[in-house]
Amino acid sequence: MGAFRLTSPTPPTSPSFWRSPLRGPRLTALLGVVLLAGVTLLFVTGLLSYAAYNPDLAGGVNDQTPDKGLLGFYLFPWPTGPYWLYRVTQGLHVTLGIALVPVLLAKLWSVIPKLFTLPPARSPGHALERLSLLLLVGGALFEFVTGILNIQLDYVFPGSFYRLHFYGAWVFIGAFVAHVVLRMPRTVRALRERTDPPSDADETGLVAPRPAPPTVSRRGALWLVGGGSLLLFATTAGQSIGGRWRRTALLAPHGGADPGSGPNGFQINKTAAHVGIRPQETGDDWRLTIEVGGLGAPPSGSRGRVRLSRAELLRMPQHQAALPIACVEGWSTDDQLWSGVRLRDLAALVGLGERPPDVLVESLQLHGAFRRAALRANQVRDGRALLALRVGGAELSADHGYPARIIVPGAPGVLNTKWVSRLTFGEPS
Repeated sequence: MGAFRLTSPTPPTSPSFWRSPLRGPRLTALLGVVLLAGVTLLFVTGLLSYAAYNPDLAGGVNDQTPDKGLLGFYLFPWPTGPYWLYRVTQGLHVTLGIALVPVLLAKLWSVIPKLFTLPPARSPGHALERLSLLLLVGGALFEFVTGILNIQLDYVFPGSFYRLHFYGAWVFIGAFVAHVVLRMPRTVRALRERTDPPSDADETGLVAPRPAPPTVSRRGALWLVGGGSLLLFATTAGQSIGGRWRRTALLAPHGGADPGSGPNGFQINKTAAHVGIRPQETGDDWRLTIEVGGLGAPPSGSRGRVRLSRAELLRMPQHQAALPIACVEGWSTDDQLWSGVRLRDLAALVGLGERPPDVLVESLQLHGAFRRAALRANQVRDGRALLALRVGGAELSADHGYPARIIVPGAPGVLNTKWVSRLTFGEPS
């Protein structure tokens, strides 16, 4: 009887373990160029989303990252026009992020042999490069995973999503920029070549020395990745585009048909019951308090503090504005016809009619990150910025903010405060 020998399995640290004939510097370079454009756009739209919150207002009441320091260097007053600005920037941010998932996974697959290279560090310089690679891969996975979980309303984070995603983005982009600077010459060379070099001449270590028979062409693999991205785009973008396209957003929590019919039948994020609004708080005894903060005494002959019932607000001049609600999760409503009192008219009641300042808006809701939110002076002065009392010709429903809510052109949804109880113009006392 002949003897037989047991052979130990090839470890992933060996180049011969990785046998796909598709891997090579050219495929990696092609995927890298797509990610270079996509990640750059994601980072820019992410910065714009952060600026849209006006985190420097009212002592940082809008700021979910109070320790940002120099990372907020670029902040600027968020404009009110065009009114669809945040809807476009955040919709692009979310939809593009989801569509890039197949590209990211394909890129990680294309370079996975490098993650098992031994020794892990051959020199101090190589150790720094490996550390940047760890931050790059870890940062990419962290940002995409936290972003997708937030989009899906699955809040399993160990802390605030805003803090985690914001600081994670800066770690990731630092590693990303370093990687691009180090690898761009090699990427350019790979794109200029029509074919990959043989494995013994491949300085990248990506070409398999003993490739397995191909089951799909490299072009077919790229079509598969592109098709996956297109499918994710088609099943997500409708939540931002709205209208009849919303029904195509099969993967989005706010996709599909609107949750109801009639003027109040459009999408919502949080219900009145969810945030602890009780019916007796929004009944006939509800009053809106309007006051001046730390600006000193108002002009002579005017009042620094007034309280108004809903009936009194309805007797004031009513104005209309057709505006959407756009949320950080990437979904938007269609333009809704809101009617109510202009914020600048309410400021005039306490003697601030010429150039009203910033305003701090407080809600009846008992909990939530934005039950207090600040609006910048340019938002208050816009004639389309309303304390809305009605929508589509009907009274607001409880879930849409009855008895009164804020609606401001171009502002993130969380700054369009519902169940408003108090407006404080100027720095709060």
